[in-house]
Amino acid sequence: MKDRTHGSAVSRRRVLGGLGAAAGAIVLGDAPVAEATSAAPPTRAQTAGLGARALEAEQRRIDAAAFQASRPAPILATNGDEARFPDGAGSFTKTLPHNEYGEVDPGVFAAFVSAVNSGSATDINALPAGGTAKLANPRAAHSFSLFGADSHTLDMPAVHALGSARQAAEAAEVYWMALTRDVAFEDWADDAVIGEAATDLSTFSDFTGPRESGAVTPATLFRGPTAGDLTGPYVSQFLMLDVPEGRDARSQRARRPRTKQDFMTTTPEWLDVQRGVRPTDSPTFERRATWIANGRDLAEYVHSDYTFQAYLHAGLICLGFGPDALDESPYSAALREGAFLTFGPAAQLDLVAHAAVIGLRPAWFHKWLVHRKLRPEALGGRVMHQMSGTRDYGLDTELLDSPVLDRIMDAHGSHLLPQAYPEGSPTHPSYPAGHATIAGAAVTVLKALFKESFVLPRAVHANRNGNRLRQWTGEDLTLGGELDKLASNIATGRNIAGVHWRADGDDGLTVGEEAGISFLQDHLREVAEQGEYRLTRFDGTPIRVSVDSVTLA
Repeated sequence: MKDRTHGSAVSRRRVLGGLGAAAGAIVLGDAPVAEATSAAPPTRAQTAGLGARALEAEQRRIDAAAFQASRPAPILATNGDEARFPDGAGSFTKTLPHNEYGEVDPGVFAAFVSAVNSGSATDINALPAGGTAKLANPRAAHSFSLFGADSHTLDMPAVHALGSARQAAEAAEVYWMALTRDVAFEDWADDAVIGEAATDLSTFSDFTGPRESGAVTPATLFRGPTAGDLTGPYVSQFLMLDVPEGRDARSQRARRPRTKQDFMTTTPEWLDVQRGVRPTDSPTFERRATWIANGRDLAEYVHSDYTFQAYLHAGLICLGFGPDALDESPYSAALREGAFLTFGPAAQLDLVAHAAVIGLRPAWFHKWLVHRKLRPEALGGRVMHQMSGTRDYGLDTELLDSPVLDRIMDAHGSHLLPQAYPEGSPTHPSYPAGHATIAGAAVTVLKALFKESFVLPRAVHANRNGNRLRQWTGEDLTLGGELDKLASNIATGRNIAGVHWRADGDDGLTVGEEAGISFLQDHLREVAEQGEYRLTRFDGTPIRVSVDSVTLA
C-alpha cells in the first residue's frame, strides 16, 4: 500500500500502525496517550489490530473508488432532436410557457437547456414559468454516487427521435394501452380491441415488443422484454401474494379507480398541464378494494407507490418462502453460525431498499443532462396538430395511418393521448423511466439474494373483477421469472398510464441492472466474508458477480 506524505494523514497512519504493538495505548484524536496507572486498571476489549483495521477500511474505500473509476467512458449518444427543433418540439418542456400549439419560444428553450446543464440554482430559478408546477429536481442530475458506479459513467443508447419509425411504433402502443385500460387481463385472449391492437402493432417496422412467430399476439401484447414476462399470468405473483409483515400478512388489495376516467383529452386541459397549471380534476375510486386485474389497476399502483415498495414486498414474500428460496451464501454450509447482518435478512432488506436510489441516479443524469426526451402527453399534442394540418413535425406515417388514432378520435373527440392521471406525467423528462431504473437495480439485488429456480408453491391470478384470486393451473412459475415480470410490470404500468414509452422502461431496466450490479460489487467489498453473487440478467445471461469482475456463470 502506498504511503501518503501530506498533512496529518502520515502522523495518524504511523500512530495507528503502531497501535497493535502498544498494548496499553488508547487513541484520542491523533496522538497515543499512556493508560493511567492504578491499582485496578480498567479492562478493555481485545480486538484484532485497530490501527491496521482503520487503514484497511481506508484502502477498501480507495480500491472501490479506483475500480468504479476504471469503467469505460460513456458515449452518451443523443437522437439529435434538440438541434432539429430549437423550440423543443421533440424534447421535454413541461412547466415552461407554451404557445397555443404547445410550443416553447426557442430562446426560453435554450435557457432551459443551459440552466439544467449548469446545475446552478440561480439559473434554474430564473427560468420563466407557465404555471405553478416546479421542475422535479434537475440539480440532482449533478450529484455523485459514492456507492456503486457513478451515475455519469453508466451509458444508454440514444432514445428514438420524434420522426422515427421507432417513435411511431411506441406512440401507437401507448395509444392502444390507453384504449384498453379497462379490459380485464383475464379477457385479453378474446377481446376484439385487444386483438386489433396486436394486429396493428405487428405492422410497424420498428416495434420492439415481444412476438410469437413474428406477430404480436394477445399473449405477447404489452409484455416486457425478459423471458419471465411471457410465462404465466400478466401480473407478477409479487403483486398478488400476501406480504408477510411480522406476525401478520397484508393483502395487496387496494382501492380501484373507476373505469373510463381519462384526463387531458381537450386542448385547454392539455395546454394547461404542459404549462404547469395544476389540474382541478381528480380520480374517483370504487368503495371496494381489489387485486390488480386490468391496466388501469396497474397504472394506479405505480401512481401512488413509494420508491422501493414493490421490491420490499417481494423481499418479504421471498423470505416467507423459507430457506429453500435462499440462494447460496458464505453461510449455506456453516455449522455454528447463521447469517443476519451480512448475507442474512437484515442485509437483504437493506440492500433492496438502498437499491432504489442507486437505480434513480443514472435515470436523473440521463433524463436531465443527456436526452431530455418529451413525454407521451406532449407527443399527443404534436399528433393532434399534424393530423389537423396546422403543424408538421415530421411524424412517421406509420403512426398517422394507424387505426388507433381513429378509435381515439371516436372515443374522445381529439387525437390527444388520454392520460390515466389528471396531472399527466411528472415534471421531469421521459427517458429513462425512474420506475424502471429502480426496478432494474432492486430486482437485480433480489435475484442475487434468492434462488431464481425456486418454484413458487402457490400461484394465483385475479378474476376479471379483481375481487377474487384464482389458482394458477398453468406452467410452473419460478421466483426469478416472476421477479423479472415484476420489474416489467412496474415499468409498463407507467406506459399504460400514458406517461412513458416502451424504450423508457426496457432501456431503463438495463441501466438499472448495471447500477445494481455495481452496487453489489461495492457491497461485497465491505463485508468480511469472501462472497460472490450469481444471478441471471434480464436478457437471460447467467453471471457471477465478484468485487472486481462480472463473468459468465
